[in-house]
Amino acid sequence: MAKRILVVEDNDLNRKLFCDVLMANGFEVEPVANGDEVLDTARSVTPDLIIMDIQLPGISGVDLIEAAKRDASLAQIPVLAVTAFAGKGDEERIRLAGAAGYLAKPVSIMPFMNAVKELV
Repeated sequence: MAKRILVVEDNDLNRKLFCDVLMANGFEVEPVANGDEVLDTARSVTPDLIIMDIQLPGISGVDLIEAAKRDASLAQIPVLAVTAFAGKGDEERIRLAGAAGYLAKPVSIMPFMNAVKELV
């Protein structure tokens, strides 16, 4: 059975690219553009991995990662943070929130897929 990945990305082009690449590699995807829908969607689809944009309108991806890690039904799902936040200390702050992986945008396909495969 194909692994399911929740793709949280507010940018339409990035979300489509991530989903297309993942589907081409045999994964099922559940795209989410709105940060407010992330936790409910994750609970309903129980993904094997969450790919989380950090810079979302209205809510921080870091806050969503922390909330997921506090939720017993979501805590074991690995999170791959994909973000334009690539400054000093950003990766450490995002990993401390609970992210199992971290990629800085712009993302190349091979490192992206390697990170995904490592976490599922």
